[in-house]
Amino acid sequence: MTKNNQTINSQNQRLDVIRRTIARDGEVFIRKLAKQFKTSEMTVRRDLILLESQGEVIRTHGGAASAKRFTFEFTFRSEQQKNLEQKQGIARKALEFIQDGQTIILDTGTTTLEIARQLPGQRSVKVLTVSLPVVSQLQFAQDIEVILLGGYLRDQSPDLHGPLTEQNLAMFKADVAFLGAGGIDDDGAVYTDDLRVLNLDRKMVEISSRVIVVADSSKIRRNALCKVMGSGSYQVLLTDAAASPKFVKNLSRKGIQVEFF
Repeated sequence: MTKNNQTINSQNQRLDVIRRTIARDGEVFIRKLAKQFKTSEMTVRRDLILLESQGEVIRTHGGAASAKRFTFEFTFRSEQQKNLEQKQGIARKALEFIQDGQTIILDTGTTTLEIARQLPGQRSVKVLTVSLPVVSQLQFAQDIEVILLGGYLRDQSPDLHGPLTEQNLAMFKADVAFLGAGGIDDDGAVYTDDLRVLNLDRKMVEISSRVIVVADSSKIRRNALCKVMGSGSYQVLLTDAAASPKFVKNLSRKGIQVEFF
């Protein structure tokens, strides 16, 4: 038996190979591993069951994927589906505030992702974004020019951030920025749940002629970790009809236009 065969037939070594392959490719396949290890598919399946019991992988049909990647994708998809009807309605309303030829900002939120989904065929614009899902949605759209701002990939989130991103953003001027919210308190202040995007959100506000907050009613009358801006920093709130009438009246008094889809 060669040294190479001893390596593939040792369970510890097989597990190491599986770990390295998943780290590189994101997933593995039982049939391919069995052929590589010159062993049975049942043996490989037992290896994957062991790794799953240790929380390292999630078994899939015919193989396994990184548990970390799978959990992230599931979380992101779940967030997208939350209050989806409201987000889609808000996105349709947002199109009324976009004119052909404008430069707009779409931030990292799932509501702004819905705006990106509805833009193709409706408007001819330039889009500044740090969101990889927004880029993916718009990459083949005609009449839409997408500018992805460089930076560090944010852990557990498909978007970019950091000093380089902020520096790149400062080179531009936008007509309209569409920003999501982790929360909006009774006074209209807007919050985010992530300290890492705080300066970036503020920079988006700074370079934009008009700022429109897009948030369904579940985000209203609550705050989050970090205050992004006060009520004097944005002009429009797009939300749904379940928003508190008292809250809407208070924002109207402050000069903020509140629109429902």
